[in-house]
Amino acid sequence: MLIYLPIADLAINIFLLFAMGLAVGFISGMFGVGGGFLMTPFLIFLGISPGVAVATVASHITASSFSGALSHWRRRAVDIPMAFMLLSGGFVGTASGVWLFTKLRAIGQLDLLIGLSYLIMLSAVGGLMLAESVRAIIRARRQQFSSLRHSGAHTWVHALPLKMRFRHSKIYVSIIPVWGIGYVIGSVGAVMGIGGGFLLVPMLIYFLRMPTATVIGTAAVLTTATMAVASVMHALTNHLVDAVLALVLMVGGVIGAQFGARAAQKMPPERLRLLLALLILAVGIRFGYELMSRPANLYSIRATGSGTVD
Repeated sequence: MLIYLPIADLAINIFLLFAMGLAVGFISGMFGVGGGFLMTPFLIFLGISPGVAVATVASHITASSFSGALSHWRRRAVDIPMAFMLLSGGFVGTASGVWLFTKLRAIGQLDLLIGLSYLIMLSAVGGLMLAESVRAIIRARRQQFSSLRHSGAHTWVHALPLKMRFRHSKIYVSIIPVWGIGYVIGSVGAVMGIGGGFLLVPMLIYFLRMPTATVIGTAAVLTTATMAVASVMHALTNHLVDAVLALVLMVGGVIGAQFGARAAQKMPPERLRLLLALLILAVGIRFGYELMSRPANLYSIRATGSGTVD
C-alpha cells in the first residue's frame, strides 16, 4: 500500500517505511544508540532527498530522545548544570548548522556535503569500533582485562581555565570543552540529522571523565533540546520536515526498540559492538559507492534566486 509523502513529494510503501522504523528501532534498542545515523542514510537510499531526510529524522529523534530523557530525569540520573552548559553551546551549534544547511542548499551543494560527511564519519567511527571490538574479543578469549581509567581521572582538559564544579557528576572541569562539545553535537546534528549520542557519550566519558551513571541521561537531554530546535528551524526556514514520514517511522521505531533491548541481553557486549561496527562500515561503504557511481540523471534543473532556471 503506497502512502504519499507531501514534503518529500514521493509515494512509498507504508509497510516498507514501517519495517524500516522497526529495524532501526530494533538496532537502537539493541546497541543503545539513537539510530539517526542509520535512519537518514536509509531514507536517502530509498530516494528521499537528503534535505528532507535530515530534517525529518531530526523530529523523529526529538520524540524518541524525550522519552529516554524523561526516564533518566525521574531517576535523578541527569546532571542539570552540565546539561545547561552543554545546551548553551548546543543551541549555538544548532543555529550554525541550520545556517550552513540553508546556504549549501541554496547553492546546490547540500547533497554532496551530507554524503561526504556520512562517508567520513561512518568510516572513521566504524573502523575504530571494529578494531576495539576485535581486541576486546581477543582479550575475552585469553581471559585478559583492559585497564580503563576511572571516571574523574585528570586529563589535559582539566588544566584549562574557567573551571566549574558539577556536584552531581563529582567533577571539576573547565566549561570551555563543555561548550565546545555542545557546539559540535548541535552543529553535526543539524547538518546530518543525527542525535549524536554515539559521539556525545564517549566525549563526556573520555574527555570530561563524567561517570556513566549521569552521562546517558545528560546526553539524552542535550539531544532532545538540540534536535527539537533543529526541527523547528528546518520547518520554518527550509520547510523540509515531513510529518507523515516522521509519524510512520516513529511508530515502528518505538515497537522495534523494545525487542532490540531484549535481544541485547542475550549477546556478549563485545559481539554487539562488533556487529554495530560492521553495520556502520557497511552503510559508510554504500555512501562511498553512491558518491563515486554514475548518477541516473546527469543534469538537474533548479530555480535560482533571480527567478531564472539553471
